Amino acid sequence: MRFTIFQDSRVGKRKSNQDRMAYSYSRDALLLVVADGMGGHFQGEVAAQIAVQYLVESFQREAKPRLNDPFLFLSRGLTNAHCAILDYADERDLEDGPRTTCVACVIQDSVAYWAHAGDSRLYVLRAGHVMTQTRDHSRVQRMIDRGLLDEDGAATHPHRNRIYSCLGGPIAPQIEYSRKTPLLAGDTVLLCSDGVWGPLGNEALLKAFDNPDVMTAVPRLMDLAEAAGGETADNLTTVALNWHDSYADADEPRGAVTTKTLPLDRHTTVIESFGDRASMREEWDESAIESAIAEINSAINKYSKGQ
Repeated sequence: MRFTIFQDSRVGKRKSNQDRMAYSYSRDALLLVVADGMGGHFQGEVAAQIAVQYLVESFQREAKPRLNDPFLFLSRGLTNAHCAILDYADERDLEDGPRTTCVACVIQDSVAYWAHAGDSRLYVLRAGHVMTQTRDHSRVQRMIDRGLLDEDGAATHPHRNRIYSCLGGPIAPQIEYSRKTPLLAGDTVLLCSDGVWGPLGNEALLKAFDNPDVMTAVPRLMDLAEAAGGETADNLTTVALNWHDSYADADEPRGAVTTKTLPLDRHTTVIESFGDRASMREEWDESAIESAIAEINSAINKYSKGQ
């Protein structure tokens, strides 16, 4: 595989950043994940951390160097992450447990597979157009589908942040899966939280990718979304990659990753540890962070056995 990848996360105008993001790759497979802890629920950052960390650790166990069934991996990963979040809440006797959206994508053999719950989005951009994107699990999306609301109205609707599928909720998540999507050299795969796409339409998003190089486009996209969000800007998180699946090219794109020499049993992973972020809530003192890390790992390990 050959690709260029870039990720960024910002707190916006919120008191803390409940978004989490990660990517991990072996020689033959790549995982991208974005999770948005739901701000109206206690410790949304914990739910997002469990989702991202569980998927990454599962990928590291199973992608040696490829996944046998990417859709099965995504199904099992999101479902078990949901159960791990429920266990975390149960162990702490939380009446209103933490919840999170999640979108995850696997790429191998130049084919993308993805799954999501909630309103964190995935886009595939090709030749200056949105080739495909995920469909939000939200009330306003249902209204759009029924012809009761247009995209402009959805952007300012008072219920625009209400979703009906997430990880960690009292009802099992409605996980939606993509079709197998072949990627071409030059395609961009973009995962982001609603703090990025919410203030922007697709036209503005595509404008940020006038120069498709993700190392330039992602910071520009984040700047546009943060400015458009104004004084109520939500947390913003983006993971994006340019796909370069042509070893015939003589020139290496700036920042390109080539995995053909990576050992079969090795992985490269970029993920924040819980507590690394400077924008953690004020109530997370050192002892609370250490306790949360232990409980997060305990919840994850329970569902990692036998995988």
